[in-house]
Amino acid sequence: MTTQNLSGAKTERIALRTALALLCASFAGAPIESISAEPGSGITNQASGITYLRDIQPIFMGRCSRCHNSQARFVYNWLDYTTAFKDRWEIKRRIWDSWKGYYYKEAMPIHNSPESLGITDAERMRIKDWVSSGANRGVRPVITANRSKVEKIELGKNLFMSICAACHQTTGLGIPNTFPPLAGSDYLNADKNRAIKTVINGRQGEVIVNGRKFNNSMPSFPLGDDDIANVLTFVYNSFGNAGLEVSPPEVQALRAEPPDEPLNQKKTPQAPSPYE
Repeated sequence: MTTQNLSGAKTERIALRTALALLCASFAGAPIESISAEPGSGITNQASGITYLRDIQPIFMGRCSRCHNSQARFVYNWLDYTTAFKDRWEIKRRIWDSWKGYYYKEAMPIHNSPESLGITDAERMRIKDWVSSGANRGVRPVITANRSKVEKIELGKNLFMSICAACHQTTGLGIPNTFPPLAGSDYLNADKNRAIKTVINGRQGEVIVNGRKFNNSMPSFPLGDDDIANVLTFVYNSFGNAGLEVSPPEVQALRAEPPDEPLNQKKTPQAPSPYE
């Protein structure tokens, strides 16, 4: 038998074993995407390089964090890797399988929500591939210190578009009666420290922006000091805002302070009772 024939026979055996593995997996109910190619077969898993910290957590922050955050009481916090890893197959089923019509539960993000309108097909596929390829954690991208203001604005723009734009919109105009505008925002421009603490800690309750009341919730995001400095520098230098720059040391200093109290939870002093 020639070398070419031996090589062909080996390829056929590999293909047969792969087909049998897929057939057994389908009968057993195992996720077919979790089966890896045999070493040396020449078949590679292109999704194996996807990691949670670099690729998936930013999607969760932008598309899922209004429900799946650290303050959530009844649903899992997908912004935490350990929790997301434990719930990974249900995440895939709800974000990919239900969306495709393969799973009986409602697709996520919830239909017709800002997040469902904002999530892309590519982001859904990236989450599916992350789960199927082992749901690796990875490491955070290395941050280069001493970036120029122009660099911070560009990096901040990327963060804003992936995390903030679903609610505040790419125009910064927000959603009327639901999410406040950032464009020309008197609330934002009046107090830079308050803006930083809002991104650090999130915010719940009533706010008044440009004379209009909004009462909704913004979760806290697992962003580093550099990320927060970049995204706020972008916002302050866009949408007709004040042109301010936020530095990582400013963010770091404010992390030690308690969160601001929501406006509608501030207690109004009461006159003493005449019966006391």
